[in-house]
Amino acid sequence: MCPGEIAIRVFRACTELGLRTVAVYSEQDTGQMHRQKADEAYLVGRGLPPVQAYLHVPDIIRVARVGAWGAGGWGDHLGSTGRKKVDTVQVGYGLLPGGYGEGIGVADAVPPQENGVDAIHPGYGFLSERADFAQACVDAGVRFVGPPPEVVRKMGDKVEARGIAIAAGDKHGNVVHLYERDCSIQRRHQKVVEIAPAACLDPQLRARLASDAVRIAQQVGYENAGTVEFLVDRDGNHYFIEVNSRLQVEHTVTEEITGVDLVQAQLLVAAGRSLPELGLQQDSVRVNGCAIQCRVTTEDPARGFQPDTGRIEVFRSGEGMGIRLDGASAFQGALISPHYDSLLVKVIAHGPDQPSAAAKMSRALAEFRIRGVKTNIPFLQNVLAHPQFLGGAVDTQFIDENPELFHLRPSQNRAQKLLHYLGHVMVNGPSTPLPVKAKAALVEPVPPPVPMGATFDVAMRFLHECPWERLRELRRLVPNIPFQMLLRGANAVGYTNYPDNVIYRFCEVAAANGMDIFRIFDALNYLPNLLLGVEAVGRAGAVVEAALSYTGDVADPTRTKYSLDYYLGLARELVAAGTHILCIKDMAGLLTPAAARLLVGSLRERFPEVPIHVHTHDTAGAAIATLLAAANAGADVVDVAVDAMSGMTSQPSMGALVACARGTPLDTGIALERVFEYSEYWEGARGLYAAFDCTATMKSGNADVYENEIPGGQYTNLHFQAHAMGLGHKFKEVKKAYAEANKLLGDLIKVTPSSKVVGDLAQFMVQNGLSREEAEARADELSFPLSVVEFLQGYIGTPPGGFPEPFRSKVLKDLPRVEGRPGASLSPLDFEALSQELGARDGAPPSPEDLLSAALYPKVYAEFRDFTSTFGPVSCLGTRLFLEGPTIAEEFEVELERGKTLHIKALALGDLNAAGQREVFFELNGQLRSILVRDTQALKEMHVHPKADRSAKGQVGAPMPGEVVEVRVKEGEAVEKGAPLCVLSAMKMETVVTAPRGGTVTRLHVRPGMSLEGDDLIAEIE
Repeated sequence: MCPGEIAIRVFRACTELGLRTVAVYSEQDTGQMHRQKADEAYLVGRGLPPVQAYLHVPDIIRVARVGAWGAGGWGDHLGSTGRKKVDTVQVGYGLLPGGYGEGIGVADAVPPQENGVDAIHPGYGFLSERADFAQACVDAGVRFVGPPPEVVRKMGDKVEARGIAIAAGDKHGNVVHLYERDCSIQRRHQKVVEIAPAACLDPQLRARLASDAVRIAQQVGYENAGTVEFLVDRDGNHYFIEVNSRLQVEHTVTEEITGVDLVQAQLLVAAGRSLPELGLQQDSVRVNGCAIQCRVTTEDPARGFQPDTGRIEVFRSGEGMGIRLDGASAFQGALISPHYDSLLVKVIAHGPDQPSAAAKMSRALAEFRIRGVKTNIPFLQNVLAHPQFLGGAVDTQFIDENPELFHLRPSQNRAQKLLHYLGHVMVNGPSTPLPVKAKAALVEPVPPPVPMGATFDVAMRFLHECPWERLRELRRLVPNIPFQMLLRGANAVGYTNYPDNVIYRFCEVAAANGMDIFRIFDALNYLPNLLLGVEAVGRAGAVVEAALSYTGDVADPTRTKYSLDYYLGLARELVAAGTHILCIKDMAGLLTPAAARLLVGSLRERFPEVPIHVHTHDTAGAAIATLLAAANAGADVVDVAVDAMSGMTSQPSMGALVACARGTPLDTGIALERVFEYSEYWEGARGLYAAFDCTATMKSGNADVYENEIPGGQYTNLHFQAHAMGLGHKFKEVKKAYAEANKLLGDLIKVTPSSKVVGDLAQFMVQNGLSREEAEARADELSFPLSVVEFLQGYIGTPPGGFPEPFRSKVLKDLPRVEGRPGASLSPLDFEALSQELGARDGAPPSPEDLLSAALYPKVYAEFRDFTSTFGPVSCLGTRLFLEGPTIAEEFEVELERGKTLHIKALALGDLNAAGQREVFFELNGQLRSILVRDTQALKEMHVHPKADRSAKGQVGAPMPGEVVEVRVKEGEAVEKGAPLCVLSAMKMETVVTAPRGGTVTRLHVRPGMSLEGDDLIAEIE
């Protein structure tokens, strides 16, 4: 059935009988285990395709005639207790459509004639039912272990059946039945699970089946082992289907319940022994318990049982009492090719009854660890656990009538995926590029940031971890401290507009996952956007903290646009809407002590019952004075940063504020010693991210922020980008251009995403050498950045005082404009449709959290899912390992979960192979593991078949590994949706690849005879 599986079975029986063995193999099977299990091995079908090689009868007969030597007779040695030099030739395996794999065995004790063997065992494949092959053996003077050619000829073709009765006969007219097997659990006429004996079979019906099987065998003079197949209906009627004149794949369950070695019996009968001489008389055959066989195959049940190919990276079998394994090339490092059947190993469980045998089988399958290729084990586990199966009342429609069998529990495979990630980093460098060449500190603190607000997409995009999982874990670890996040009003945690129902659902789910306080802001202080956020958070039952995004200088009477009255008016609207807390959000650090006293004092006077929260940045170095002034004016909460992370464009120092307030009415009550300890921890954590530290280029803050008004985070980014592009000496020009761009856009509040609009325009002006006046004068002819155009269209709201004219009209010309709140005109998102789409793509229904991640960041979420399906939970890795990977000979531990810890040692990097891969060697929990990693740099210089981009609708990828049998279209040809593009063949399964959309085939990437891997690009359609 699988390459060499039955061959090895025959070898073992021959060895126990004192016979030597010889294997034959195709060129594609040089690495298969059956070659090594035989005493000798010879190549057949040189130059032929894989299937035809094993069907090359002349080569097989040639090996049988001259491939071995010895002395003595076949029958002589089978009866001897001493071990003689006798030989058995076993021909590996082939496959024809509709047939099983060939496991052809040739058993001999070479007589002193020209032929080198005495007998050929045909296994249970297609050749075993070919009368011409049996005749060719006889004509060559070689015994055919099976019925005579004339009997094989009478038997006809094979057809699947439900009730199965086994008949065994010898040359002396004796026929014995070995009871029945139930093979009802089938899929597309392929057996999946086999059971012996059949449960729920009426004893009288069992007797009739056995009697009819014996009569059929006697009528045709049947010799050797065979199977008579019957179909039994619900009324107990049975119908003859056919006789399979061979050993069958599921013969193992019969052996288990009867104790009869069928292969040895075949060999002995072929040597002339009678059944009574073998102890096989009907009265002595008894059924002992129940046996179940599961065929573990390299097929993916989630994709319609498509065959999978590749290299087995890990193989660990399930064993123990009551478990038997029959396999061949199931071992670490084995290559599963598309040329033959997908069977990997047969697992046979034996117990006193069907439920106990099923329990043993379930336990054994759960112990299997097969990595590198997909298997059907999750599907088999569902079958074994199904109540209908355990009750024994199953029929041939069982799989079709129980679609829940395909609700598969995905394999976690965490350890191997993490090895793939570590290997990828060792070969190709960090998955998140390091801006500067600085080594991470050799410490391992565990930073616990709350992954919401601005870090929501960062968690998926760069850290490759789920922000929701991190939030839940932090909530579990820190149950007694309120968590706060930023909510961009109508933009949630994204950078675009979303339908209202997305905002409401996000707030609801975030609160359910442990978020307490939502700091709601809008980049333009656009009231309709703010009010939507306030209402959404309120409905979720969380704390509403509405923010006043600050710019300008309320203490300067000459700056009238963002005056004290403006902020008091906005605060009045927010308090009326029901905010629980008011926040002053000063992202650029523009709030001076005088402005803080005025604004906070005025808010405290107007809203004495509403808590006031002040957030600022220390870019100019005056933030401590500002916070003290705000606190004295009535602020209840101020934001600081731990000393090791404070200053410059960050928040002011926690230690400095605590020290300045000590002994005053503002005394925080926090011990400075605790602050220092806390800072020391974070100093170590900061060292882990040395490659990203802004101090690589920025050495201090700058009070010129009062002029350019660049927000803290953006200031750092712009500074770093300028140096990365070799324009560090022009950063002064960038800052000046930022101030000019701000004026050109009408003096905006600069918070994400409005700050990006100003920054993009500033860089555009510097790159094109434009002053503000020139940019405004030539606005109707310049191609401005997309963010600028969309801002002017109204996609992020309306700024205070409206849009700048005539600049807006010149830029937009006839482009559409958004009136009112941008999200108000969007149709509600169909969460049910999105859920079905994600479920179809990912193979499992998404959680409410995953559904929201996909709604907010469709592309980022898809990339995150692809990453985690390949590399697993990288959040388990320490920061240094995540960023840089391990060094050779480094040993470390990775805790997957409580009580499950991996012990890993990086051993070596291999040389580049012809496929552009390097083999990376690890030791995992004391066992050697190796993985193949593509060297992306080397691949640039090699020709490698491109992969289809799943996000590109016009790219068609291979749904499974296989060989291109036929190409049905040409480049330039117009195709309709669903039109056949090509035909792939793998493991006796042909798949027609169809066009996912209508259009023109602009490029074909395949030709007949080409071997493809999964997702290899087949065609491009426009």
